[in-house]
Amino acid sequence: QIQLVESGGGLVQAGDSLRLSCAASGRTFSKYFMGWFRQAPGKEREFVAVISRFGVSTDYADSVKGRFTILRDNNKVMVYLQMNSLKPEDTAVYYCGASQTFATTIPAFGSWGQGTQVTVSS
Repeated sequence: QIQLVESGGGLVQAGDSLRLSCAASGRTFSKYFMGWFRQAPGKEREFVAVISRFGVSTDYADSVKGRFTILRDNNKVMVYLQMNSLKPEDTAVYYCGASQTFATTIPAFGSWGQGTQVTVSS
């Protein structure tokens, strides 16, 4: 089973940019579709972005389209979330997940990292 570790979170101001990283273990990284989800205080975890196994296809939540970009580097066994034009409503714990399918729902993801906190002040 793949293991994931997120990093790169922090406290930023509205309009700033931040890049999250997710380091994966194992030699089977390219077999997984990778996704980012987030969970704000008092809310359920929600889908943010997903990328196909070789980065050809991506999908985003409507709330982040045009501002966030998901990327992966299979050689480095990494997946990234570039977040631009951040808003206070982007404040959440961001999680990296691995799936066997190109999915946007939580049950499709069987492996999760521990999360990284992103706080956007107004």
